[in-house]
Amino acid sequence: MTVEVFAFLEMLAGDAAEADFERPAQAARAAGMSAEEQERIDHAKRLALQVRATLEARRRREGELGALFESANDLAMLTNLEAVLQAIVTRARQLLNSDVAYLTLNDERRGEYMRVTEGILTAAFRSTRIPYGIGLGGLVAQTMKPYSTADYIPDERFRHAPDIDGAVSGEGIRAIIGVPLLLGTQVIGVLFAANRTVRPFGDEASALLVSLAAHAAIAVDKARLLEETRAAVAELEVTTRKLQARNEAVERAADAHDRLTRIVVEGGGVDDVVRSVAEVLGARVVVLDLDGETIASSAPDQTVSDYEAAVTRRSLDLSRTAGSGDIYATPVLAGAEQLGSMLLGPREVDREDGDLDDGDQRILERAALVTALLLLFRRSVAEAEGRVRGELLDELLSGTTPDPETLRERGRLLQADLSRDYAVVVADVPGDRARVGQAATFVAATHDGFAAVRQGQVVLIFPDCDARAAGELVVDGLRLSAAAPVTVGAAGPVPGPLSSPGAVVRGYDEARRCLAAAMTLGREGQVVTAEDLGFVGLLLGSDGHPAAYVTSRLGPVIDYDTAKGSKLVETLRAYFAADRNLTRTAAALHVHVNTVTQRLERVTRLLGKGWQDPERQLEVQLALRLHQLVA
Repeated sequence: MTVEVFAFLEMLAGDAAEADFERPAQAARAAGMSAEEQERIDHAKRLALQVRATLEARRRREGELGALFESANDLAMLTNLEAVLQAIVTRARQLLNSDVAYLTLNDERRGEYMRVTEGILTAAFRSTRIPYGIGLGGLVAQTMKPYSTADYIPDERFRHAPDIDGAVSGEGIRAIIGVPLLLGTQVIGVLFAANRTVRPFGDEASALLVSLAAHAAIAVDKARLLEETRAAVAELEVTTRKLQARNEAVERAADAHDRLTRIVVEGGGVDDVVRSVAEVLGARVVVLDLDGETIASSAPDQTVSDYEAAVTRRSLDLSRTAGSGDIYATPVLAGAEQLGSMLLGPREVDREDGDLDDGDQRILERAALVTALLLLFRRSVAEAEGRVRGELLDELLSGTTPDPETLRERGRLLQADLSRDYAVVVADVPGDRARVGQAATFVAATHDGFAAVRQGQVVLIFPDCDARAAGELVVDGLRLSAAAPVTVGAAGPVPGPLSSPGAVVRGYDEARRCLAAAMTLGREGQVVTAEDLGFVGLLLGSDGHPAAYVTSRLGPVIDYDTAKGSKLVETLRAYFAADRNLTRTAAALHVHVNTVTQRLERVTRLLGKGWQDPERQLEVQLALRLHQLVA
């Protein structure tokens, strides 16, 4: 294989222009090659050009097919008839790269008429009607076959008409191709492409336009059917809407009755009532207590507006349904006792009259009645469970703890794990003891805890909670019922009764002493723990032993000395004995000043940066003295 042949292959691989294929032959002639060699190079050139033409034709065909499939996709997605027709002529013009494209639809009474155009400049052409058998389009419609001409006006194969020829000449159109839009054996229109120059349309162009016309006919028929269907559906909707409006109230009432009955029978709650009524009436539904706090809501992220709150208060004042427009409320009554109110917010779908009709009002009032029953039941269950929990806590505080198996079974019945750690809180609450006790029971129940009134004080225990957090829960929960500052002593966490039977009692004693210290120190309305009282906490500790206080203040330092064999505790004693003078401390320990500094830095990392503050310093020194005594 010669160098020139390789050159042709490289040009084919590089998609070179047709003119570039002359260069090897020119180079051969310039080099004075023999006629035989030049003929061989010319033959290679011709073969290369044939290969190039074949590849180009295939690429063009692939592009046309890809564009055709894309066109079919686009047409399939369109449902509006005008949009479908415009898309067809636009695609036809693009696929054939023609100057203009247009489409005519059949009119059985008046022949074909121009429906959409692309690239047409004159109004006369757009308004042209083509009788059957006249012109190229009339022949296509009559014979159901594609026709084309390189120059329309002088082409004698067609029956010419002066008005049609005039419109074609006025538009400057010369070459035309037309293909039928066929649905089975019915021609519904003709699709055209045209150029303003004499240029024949080949077989490939005809086949491409026929393929597009086949997809277009289906798309046109589908769009027509959809428009007819929409019109029929719209008419049917008008008729059925009136009938549905008459039945909706009855259906909603029946649905609401079934839902509410099922909720009561299956042991549902207020949340279920709210959700069901919201679904039936298509509106936001909220149940409020007498203080205006939300008990349940179908839209928890929406707050009750001032106007809605005013409507609920009015319904409670009147003891009946109140409201107008799209906001209504009805009281939740148990006999003469008011338990709260049920609020109906804006509808998701506006009603024609805008007001609550009689049927929907009855649904709302029936839902309020069911809500009252559920609230009464819930209150009874809560009171019973609260009494049982209170009795168990009272037994634990009295030291009469049942045997472990009995205690475990009682915890299981109360759905409480009595092996967990508990924080113990004792609260001094002025005011109505009964009301405060109920509030304490509620606070304990909502946090899986226990509450009891003992010796005039409220006692609560909470699982998996530290002393301060538990105290703050009690302060927040009892503030409204007490109507005065709530003072709290808190201790723990301590092991649960299943883990250590006497631990809750010790925590109770510590919490009581913290409360007593708080009252003595004038810290009413605060949460007080042994930690808050500093070194006084030694006197209030759960077991009265100084080791607990030493551990709480010096534990990390002692543990470090034990693990590392260091002398941090000894350094602290010398440091305080030398009145915190580093030089004298180093002399007393017989070490360098830098060593003392490094040890004190280690203490800071173990105890925290504030250990040398006056208050903390006093606690650390007391712990050092106690540690020396205990040791």
